[in-house]
Amino acid sequence: MGSRNTVLSALSIRELAKIAKHCEIELAGKKKDDLIASIVSKRDYSLAAILDTLSRKELHQLALRLELPASGRNNDELIASISGDKRRIIRARILKSLRRQGFRLSGSRLVFPDAADKDRLRQLHSEAVAHKRSTARGTLGPMEAELVKWIANGNEVVPDSVAPTLIEVMRGSKEELLFRYACLHWSIPVSSGYGRRLRYVVMDASNNKLMGVIGLGDPVFALAPRDNWIGWTSQQRRTGLHHVLDAFVLGAVPPYSQLLCGKLVAMLAASRDITLRFQQKYGGRESLISQAERSGEVALITTTSALGRSSLYNRLTYRSERMFIPVGFTRGSGEFQFLNGLYDEMSAFATQRLTPTAKSELWGTGFRNRREVVKKCIHAAGLHQDLLYHGVQREVFLVPTASNSAKYLRGDDLSLQFYDRRADDIFAWFRERWLLNRAERDPSFADFTRSSYLLWPQSMDQQ
Repeated sequence: MGSRNTVLSALSIRELAKIAKHCEIELAGKKKDDLIASIVSKRDYSLAAILDTLSRKELHQLALRLELPASGRNNDELIASISGDKRRIIRARILKSLRRQGFRLSGSRLVFPDAADKDRLRQLHSEAVAHKRSTARGTLGPMEAELVKWIANGNEVVPDSVAPTLIEVMRGSKEELLFRYACLHWSIPVSSGYGRRLRYVVMDASNNKLMGVIGLGDPVFALAPRDNWIGWTSQQRRTGLHHVLDAFVLGAVPPYSQLLCGKLVAMLAASRDITLRFQQKYGGRESLISQAERSGEVALITTTSALGRSSLYNRLTYRSERMFIPVGFTRGSGEFQFLNGLYDEMSAFATQRLTPTAKSELWGTGFRNRREVVKKCIHAAGLHQDLLYHGVQREVFLVPTASNSAKYLRGDDLSLQFYDRRADDIFAWFRERWLLNRAERDPSFADFTRSSYLLWPQSMDQQ
C-alpha cells in the first residue's frame, strides 16, 4: 500500500494514459510526470477508482512492482491491497468469503447450487459453525471433559425409565454452560436469541443426563408466512407482537435424538409449564418504546426448520391435535453467510466509519442489530443489498398456545382460551406414541458413546 504518487509512479506511460483518458485529462504532449501530476490533481477520483481502470494483468504487474502479494488475487483484492482503501478491503473480503463458501454471483444476487440438498446446506453453514466453535473453545474447551459427562452413553438410557425434567437456564449456572455446549453441535449456527429470553435444558431424571435444549426469545418483526396466517394489519402486529415468541433453538442431543426426542423437546417448548413461566418472568413490564404494560401472555410460538423442509415438525401431533402448523417458507434472507468470522471485521469497520440509524433514542446510539451492521457495510463497500438474500429457504411452523390465538393477536378476542398442555401429559403421550415403539424397532441408540460427542478431543489429550 502506497501513496497516490508512489502508486502512479510505478505505472507505465501506457497505463497512465489509459487512466488519464478515463479521468478526461488531455493527453497531447504530456510526459509521464505531467500525467501523474494531472491525475493526482483529480481529487474527485479516489485511488481505488483510478485503479478500477486497469485490467487484472495490469493490476497484478503493478502489485509486483510495489512488492505486494499478487498471486491468486482478483481485481478487488489487488485494488484493496494496492490502494489501502478500507471500503475496497471490506468489499474484497466479503466477495472472497462468499465465493469460498460456495456462493456465486448472478448479477447482484447470490446463487447457491443444489439448495434443496441438505448435505450441501450443511456444508454451506460449516464455516459459520466452525467459527462459532472456535470462538467458544477458549471458554468451553477446558471444561469439555466435565461437560461431556452430562451426555449419556447409549447403554445408560433405559427407555422405560426415561423421565424428562425441565430446568430453566440461569445466567452463570452450569446449565448455561451445558446449553451453550450443546448448541455448538447444531449443523447451523445457533442464534443467542433477541430481547426477552427463556432457556431450558431438558434432563433425564433417571440418569441425570441431558436430553435436549429449548431457547425462546423475541420474534422478528416481519415474517410473511406468520403474518398471513394471523391475518393482522401492521397496527395489529405492532400491538400484538409481544404475545409471540420464537424458538431460536429446539432439539434433542444423542442418544435421545435417536429415540425421536427432538419431537418431545419441540412439544415441551409449547407446554403451559414454559409459557406460564414466561408470563411470570415478563408479565407486568413496560414496553421500552410505548411505555405500555405487557401481560407476558404467550399466544403463539414460531420456529423454522434448520435445513429446508422439516421432517421433525411435520405431522407432529399431541393427542388428536396438530401442534406445529406449516405455513410456508422464509424468503431466504439473513446474515449467516457473514458469520464465519467476517462479521467481526464488518462490525469493526461499521463502528469506525459508519453512522448508526437509531429509530428511537430509547434504543441507544449504537447499531440496532446485526442486520443494520451488515446492510450498512454492504452499501459502503459498493455492493448490492441483494447479498442479504442467500436463497436458503427454511420452513416456517406456528404453534398456537390457545384455540383462539389468531383472533386474540388480531384484537378480535380479548382473552386467550389456552390449551391445557402440561409437560407431564405431553411426555406421557410421547412415551406411548413414539419413544417405546422407536426403542423397540431400532435399538441402535444403545451403541452411542459420549466420546463421539467431543468437539475438541485434542484439548482433552493435552490435559
